[in-house]
Amino acid sequence: MGGDHVFLRACRREATEYTPVWLMRQAGRYMEEYREIRRKVGFLDLCKSPDLAAEVTLLPVRKLGVDAAIIFGDILLPLEGMGIGLEFAKGGKPLIRNPIRGKTDIERLRPIEPDEHVPFFLKTIEIVRRELEGRVPLIGFSGAPFTLASYLIEGGHSTDYSKTKGLMLGAPSLWRLLMEKLTEVTIRYLRAQVHRGAQSLQLFDSWVGCLSPWDYEAHVLPYSRRVIQEVEEKVPLIHFSVGTSGFLHLIKEAGGDVIGIDWRTDLGGTWERLGYDVGIQGNLDPSVLLASRGVIEAHVRKILESAGNRPGHIFNLGHGILPETPVENAIFLVETVHRLSKR
Repeated sequence: MGGDHVFLRACRREATEYTPVWLMRQAGRYMEEYREIRRKVGFLDLCKSPDLAAEVTLLPVRKLGVDAAIIFGDILLPLEGMGIGLEFAKGGKPLIRNPIRGKTDIERLRPIEPDEHVPFFLKTIEIVRRELEGRVPLIGFSGAPFTLASYLIEGGHSTDYSKTKGLMLGAPSLWRLLMEKLTEVTIRYLRAQVHRGAQSLQLFDSWVGCLSPWDYEAHVLPYSRRVIQEVEEKVPLIHFSVGTSGFLHLIKEAGGDVIGIDWRTDLGGTWERLGYDVGIQGNLDPSVLLASRGVIEAHVRKILESAGNRPGHIFNLGHGILPETPVENAIFLVETVHRLSKR
């Protein structure tokens, strides 16, 4: 399969016969097949088992009929190669065993060599590309430097990201050093994925919405921009963030062929403000998939109408699919997007 698949054409803002759809976390806990595997294998072990990770990646393609596969893994996987102790607690929450607390911790962080430090992830990409046989494109991904930094500093999830902001604003030279290292790691990681067969990329800046627009512009944007510019292998890139409706223009300035948005903003108005020289991805509230089929269809219709039938829209959730989502509703969502958007 070349670049003529509906998903890749939408990434390039070309005309498509229908709106492509995929779901963040589409290979995950809402599927019984995934839960069955997880009863036998820990999350990190699953990520490091290429055959199993490939099987999980392919599940939603076979079961839901989505228009793209996204490689199964976690945004924190490259951190181990930097010298970070990583584990996942019960329930899947990540824990950093040696969080960043000062200059020495940052200086000790090593650059990664993807073939050496994440060979399992790259092998999974190879297996999935072979198994897909051209049916749909494969998306690779990485966490953006800020989101990776927030995990390293906070030691896991946070409600206010006070430690991260404290380092960013209180020790700007250390912040620059940390972000420069994470930027280099992210570039290497994404390049390696494209070399192994990823046909599109998504950069997840999931936690950057905790910042003010001016702090994002001063302390984050330059590093995200460098990542996007220096992934020289030109495949379409989706730049996704959460809670950033107040500075999506800056997210666009950082770069990306497609800007991913959450459900807290109107898709049509946002796209108009950003300009139609960029694609848009989103933006169904994941909770809608817990409702009736009538409600799901009504929300799909509203989003498609908001997109105005313009080329460059990729239908997705505003964040990851919820674990309690009925699989039948996810299948219905994909079918409904295809049916209602047929040109």
